[in-house]
Amino acid sequence: MNLDSKIAIVTGASKGIGAEFSRMLVHNGTEVYGLARSKDKLNELQAELGDAFHPVVMDITKPEALEKWVSKTFGRNHQPDILINNAGVMYSDNVDDLSLDEWHNMINVNLNGVFYLTRLIVPVMKENENVCHIINIASIAGLLGNPSISGYNASKFGVRGFSEALFKELRYDGIKVTAVFPGSINTDLFDKIEGMENHPNMMKTTDISSTVKFLLETDDNYLINEITMRPLNPKDPS
Repeated sequence: MNLDSKIAIVTGASKGIGAEFSRMLVHNGTEVYGLARSKDKLNELQAELGDAFHPVVMDITKPEALEKWVSKTFGRNHQPDILINNAGVMYSDNVDDLSLDEWHNMINVNLNGVFYLTRLIVPVMKENENVCHIINIASIAGLLGNPSISGYNASKFGVRGFSEALFKELRYDGIKVTAVFPGSINTDLFDKIEGMENHPNMMKTTDISSTVKFLLETDDNYLINEITMRPLNPKDPS
């Protein structure tokens, strides 16, 4: 795919790797609709990126609001080429201490939100004459279970299963589906996780965005359906 003049949707776009995806896409000529709940952070990003970035204040766990936005924004003459399902939330606790609200929030944001938006975008992509690409940002936690993040594991394992089925379902409609499994990234995801602190050996947000750029720019008949990324040395140098 040539990213110039394409149309993309990025969820969780206001910060972290979502903001970096938006920067990468806009800098390569893509029109980006960035979805997030924080109006202020989205507006800051638009001030940085200009009119090619459209801030959309949206909670992806609200299917009715998503449906209204998609039907108002897209149609036969304005079709998305790229969907990056990136929004995510993580809580850490033993299973007997994890609250119902924390469990439901992880499942709703990390898994249900991916489904809610994807099911609305797929029919519009099927009308697109170009090959389209859906990228689902999972996590290394979607491949390996770990103590104290059972809810996060469950949500990201679900993203992997959804992505695997979806790529087989949509490949003959000219829609690529890739699940991305990053290890630790230097973002604020771990801010609320006790005992986990960011450090210089974590991957950079630009590491992930440059890899996603490579995935998007592959030839139309070439699909990488899963990719795992890790720091070479994951230990805190201090």
